[in-house]
Amino acid sequence: MLFTKIISCYFCPHSQASALGSADIISSSTPKTLVSYSKHSAMHQNEDVRFTSSSIKLPQFCPLTLHHPTLNPFFTNLHLLLQNFPKFQHPFHQNGGISQTLSKFTHPFHQKFNLQNAILQFLSKPRNINPFSWSLSNTPLLCCASIALTQSNLDGTPLSGPKTGSGNEERVLISEVLVRNKDGEELERKDLESEAFNALKACRPNSALTVREVQEDVHRIVASGYFCSCMPVAVDTRDGIRLVFQVEPNQEFHGLVCEGANVLPARFIEDSFRDGYGKIVNIKRLDEIISSINGWYMERGLFGAVSGIEMLSGGMIRLEVSEAEVNNITIRFLDRTGEPTVGKTRPETILRQLTTKKGQVYSMLQGKRDVDTVLAMGIMEDVSIIPQPAGDTGKVDLVMNVVERKSGGGISAGGGISSGITSGPLAGLIGSCAIYHKNLFGRNQKLNLSLERGQIDSIFRINYTDPWIEGDDKRTSRSMMIQNSRTPGSLVHNHPGGSLTIGRVTAGIEYSRPFRPKWNGTAGIIFQRAGARDDKGNPIIRDYYSSPLTASGNTHDDMLLAKLETVYTGSGDPGSSVFVFNMDQGLPVWSEWLVFNRVNARARKGLVLGPMRLLLSFSGGHVVGNFPPHEAFVLGGTNSVRGYEEGTVGSGRSYAVGCGEISFPLMGPLEGAIFADYGTDLGSGPSVPGDPAGARLKPGSGYGCGVGIRVDSPLGPLRLEYAFNDQRTGRFHFGVGLRN
Repeated sequence: MLFTKIISCYFCPHSQASALGSADIISSSTPKTLVSYSKHSAMHQNEDVRFTSSSIKLPQFCPLTLHHPTLNPFFTNLHLLLQNFPKFQHPFHQNGGISQTLSKFTHPFHQKFNLQNAILQFLSKPRNINPFSWSLSNTPLLCCASIALTQSNLDGTPLSGPKTGSGNEERVLISEVLVRNKDGEELERKDLESEAFNALKACRPNSALTVREVQEDVHRIVASGYFCSCMPVAVDTRDGIRLVFQVEPNQEFHGLVCEGANVLPARFIEDSFRDGYGKIVNIKRLDEIISSINGWYMERGLFGAVSGIEMLSGGMIRLEVSEAEVNNITIRFLDRTGEPTVGKTRPETILRQLTTKKGQVYSMLQGKRDVDTVLAMGIMEDVSIIPQPAGDTGKVDLVMNVVERKSGGGISAGGGISSGITSGPLAGLIGSCAIYHKNLFGRNQKLNLSLERGQIDSIFRINYTDPWIEGDDKRTSRSMMIQNSRTPGSLVHNHPGGSLTIGRVTAGIEYSRPFRPKWNGTAGIIFQRAGARDDKGNPIIRDYYSSPLTASGNTHDDMLLAKLETVYTGSGDPGSSVFVFNMDQGLPVWSEWLVFNRVNARARKGLVLGPMRLLLSFSGGHVVGNFPPHEAFVLGGTNSVRGYEEGTVGSGRSYAVGCGEISFPLMGPLEGAIFADYGTDLGSGPSVPGDPAGARLKPGSGYGCGVGIRVDSPLGPLRLEYAFNDQRTGRFHFGVGLRN
């Protein structure tokens, strides 16, 4: 249903106060009447003024009667020329209002504003043309006309008179120049008379004028914006020829009726017109207001613009706004050559990703975000949105063209580096391969089987993800995972007697959904069995220093964890704000299962300082209850305190790490960085079962500072850094992505 927004304002002639009424929404089928307000309204009211919605009709102007035209032949010549001189009228003087004048003189689409033509023009050159960039200032607002420079007498003989200057322009000496109203009387408002005189350039007392010069000054008077018409009249007097400019000022602005503005804020309209209440309407100021309204739509990428404006009786202005609402959205599958084809993805799977809905005013910015969202599904090679006119309804139909990837599945291979390996000929090198499918059943569901293998690390994982559970309106995703992993235990239990690994078998299910803009929440249940093994693969329960490796005293620990996590992400740009908080709670389903609570939080904030960027980060956590020592928080290393080897600062039940970093451009994609880190276990190292940090003489706190370079890559920034720690030893670090 089309709605009409009416904004009314009343001006009291007995006081200097003016007020704006509130915005009301009514159906287009409802008669458009102005709403009066009671004394109890929050704003000033006028009890003595009534308004009607009929258009104002003004009579045509009549020139003053000329006395004794035969007394002066030069005067007769000027009079005849001025009598045939067309009246220059402000568009408000037309019975049909300025909306008719707009369509005739200023509108780029000939007739009343047509959104369909605007959209077609936009489609012809979508990157260079904005269909709503027109404004009243782009084309002449005033009707321009030319007049003959010579005039014949009634008997057909040319008028004669003195000629001065170049060419055939006849000049007539003017003794006096006046500004009067249409009845020849003085203007009531002297400020308007001054505006008219200030606009004159050639017409001065005791000057010889041509008709062209008079014509140009008439243009200047009307172009000042305060007058709806101006007519020059010559009067022969005892002292000579008097030139009178008969003007009609515009009405005083007392109120506004705005129709069709469903998304344009009422406050924006009120603020735009607020300074003009109780003042003479100025067409130049009105042009600025219309340009600002159109600019509001353009800044937000909305298909909308001012399409008509009309002066009503009682000083009311009716503003008509056209907004292109979305009529329908369709999905069209194309092959790589651009020809239509049959898609494998269900159209509803794509449509539910779009934030643009039927009935909304179409926004190009919102459409761009929808394109990015569909591309982020990972199953499309190319996506574009084409707006098209929906018949003659003034609405738009959106056609989303999508090109699917050749196959939704495949095999991939790659490699990486583990920060937990600090020695050996191939320290930390990991190889990986995966078999995956990204579009099961045409619903964008994903199945992934992956294997990672390194010098010590190994992870085998089966993961199934449904990014949007069918029938859910909250964008809830579901993920199920089974994993068998082996990771180095040297971060906590490193010792010279040989390598130590921690084996884990994990299975769980998680549900995630966005609950606020930029906020996402996750909840899940995870079962884990974990234990330590020596370099021969045999299970062990104590390390080299006789510290326990499990919390239960058995060869493995069992735990059922309830997981809660919330994540805030800013703009998504590198260095933008990030906040992550997660909590794991051990559930005592069986008597031997571990019961503990672990909380962890990290935050990152980026600030731009001219050409440089400051990045601040903080992380901290704490564990309460009976937990295995290999789950202690580890300090030191590339993503903790640089300048130290991995895990050599401390391993505690609690921790806090802070980092400050300043980066600056160097050359091309290269950036330089200066950083400083500090970390501490808050004195909690001895509270970890077996005190593994104390047995290895870890300091428990430390700091490091250094320099580095950054190189942008598809995986994120590649970081090469060199840092000194507080023990005056240095170390190189290599990392991928922003520091955690």
